[in-house]
Amino acid sequence: MSASATSGLRTVGVVPHRDRPEALDLAEHASRWLAAAGLAVVVPSPDCADRAALQTLAVDAEAFALGLDLAISLGGDGTMLRTVDLVADAGIPVLGVNVGQLGYLTEVEPVDLDFALQRLVSGDYRVEERMALEVRVDSLGLAGGRWSALNEAVVEKARHGSVLRLDVDINGGFFTSYAADGVIVATPTGSTAYSFSARGPIVSPRLRCLLLTPVSPHMLFDRSLVLDPDEELRFTVTDDRAAVLTLDGREIGELAAGDVVVCTAARAPTRIVTLAPRDFHQILKAKFGLADR
Repeated sequence: MSASATSGLRTVGVVPHRDRPEALDLAEHASRWLAAAGLAVVVPSPDCADRAALQTLAVDAEAFALGLDLAISLGGDGTMLRTVDLVADAGIPVLGVNVGQLGYLTEVEPVDLDFALQRLVSGDYRVEERMALEVRVDSLGLAGGRWSALNEAVVEKARHGSVLRLDVDINGGFFTSYAADGVIVATPTGSTAYSFSARGPIVSPRLRCLLLTPVSPHMLFDRSLVLDPDEELRFTVTDDRAAVLTLDGREIGELAAGDVVVCTAARAPTRIVTLAPRDFHQILKAKFGLADR
């Protein structure tokens, strides 16, 4: 699902990978370019702004999305996911510039940055909507609360040498107990990330569904499940072996026996900026190095 951009930009957020010099240089360049075009620019503080020599544009990360019309991520997929996390609740669209390796979520290569900025300022872009996850955690620990994720939620063992045990309910009914290194609940966008490495299926991001994939299951049932986006997955930690919740590669906190993690499709989609029609299958072919005939 997509919609044409119809209004001009006023304020743009810039989020570089804080440890990649090229990303920081590009962030400084993009900020100068946008300011010269008459736009306000903000950069999340403290680390990104300081490292990119853009301290005068710094705002607290918690306030970064306020008043934004669009955000630009300069890094790899990890930076893209961090940027999405910063602005998702406000529904801000994100453009990804690939200053990484795989760059599966990014749209623009660094050499094309100026051209992309011109397209943004002129309103010549589209916004693609991607299904995201809503994750509710019933826990007294740091993981407790409501969270969102674009790629996946992972509940996995916190220590080597142990097996995680979880009861799994689907739509309020008990399904089975998992004994595994972990479980992944992925979106179609996340199907090419951790879920894929655990032998989960690749799913077109044009679909809406939930993917449940076990990680190194110690049980006969070891297949992924593909569920309707309106279904609900509920996981209950059933023993005292420490578990940890990770969302889009970011560790949220440990889980204890009796803690519950509930995953559903988010009501609001994540919004990704595109400059041209994206052929998922050709992107898949290029990123994974699939050969021509």
